Amino acid sequence: MDWDRFAGDWSGMGGRIRQQWGKLTEEDISKAGGDRDMLLERIRERYGVGPDEAERQLADWASSHDAGNANQSVSTSGATEGQNGTV
Repeated sequence: MDWDRFAGDWSGMGGRIRQQWGKLTEEDISKAGGDRDMLLERIRERYGVGPDEAERQLADWASSHDAGNANQSVSTSGATEGQNGTV
């Protein structure tokens, strides 16, 4: 995963981030501004998950949005099910 690519297109990623983590506000996403650690912190705060779980969710989400998958919808994966089922 190339996080710099996400950070470089941060304005275009807000909708995708909100689609995955609906509890994040526009302000949360804007303040993160492409900073991966800040986004992880916001996910942890809003969803009450630990650092390992937030990291796993973000890594799964990012890998599903890598260059090869950028224009495809997110498939139902374990991360998506866990996100929707546990939070």
